[in-house]
Amino acid sequence: MDGLYALKPWFADRLASLRRALVARGVAPAVLTWGGVAFGAAAGGVIAALPPGPLAAGAVGALLVARLACANLDGGVARESGRSTRAGAVDNELGDRLAEFAVLAGCLAAYPAAPVLGAALAATLPSWVSLAGAAAGAPRLQGGPSGKTERCAQFVLLALTGFTALVFPLMIAGSLATAVLRLVRVRRALRALDSSGPAAGPEAAAGPEADAEPAPAPASGGAR
Repeated sequence: MDGLYALKPWFADRLASLRRALVARGVAPAVLTWGGVAFGAAAGGVIAALPPGPLAAGAVGALLVARLACANLDGGVARESGRSTRAGAVDNELGDRLAEFAVLAGCLAAYPAAPVLGAALAATLPSWVSLAGAAAGAPRLQGGPSGKTERCAQFVLLALTGFTALVFPLMIAGSLATAVLRLVRVRRALRALDSSGPAAGPEAAAGPEADAEPAPAPASGGAR
């Protein structure tokens, strides 16, 4: 159940000319990773500064599309320029988490702390499950029902309506459901690996990583 993550190949195609231009100009993938964090922080700033309404929603939506574009481009630029590294993969994961926390920090400035902190905790669980599975040798899972793309849409809904009683419970429930579904898929994949041969440790699973979330090949997978 990939949710909006299923649109990633379409989104990547829309960014292809920009990606080629960035490669041609020698832009470092890390610039894009941390640019995504900056766009997330700017979206959080809009949520904190503007009252809910179309203006706030439009600004937050544009900034979060830019944040997702950076999350897509950093890996593509790394692969096309031959700069994929294991350290870059770590930076990508950190960048994704920090970008989301930056948006939530803006929410914390504008809304009650309890639901915001609950959402911050719940939103990390799908990634924890995916990374733990990848460390054990499973594919790195992405997608919904409430991955990072869906959570970006929920932030736009918050900026439009200010309905915290809807948005944060939706984010928490969706993130928990996503974590559980990913855990089921991870355990299924690991059981298949166990039945096919000796268990592989993290070193065997580590293989050459891309600088960011891999595009969903016919198998799989952040958003994050």
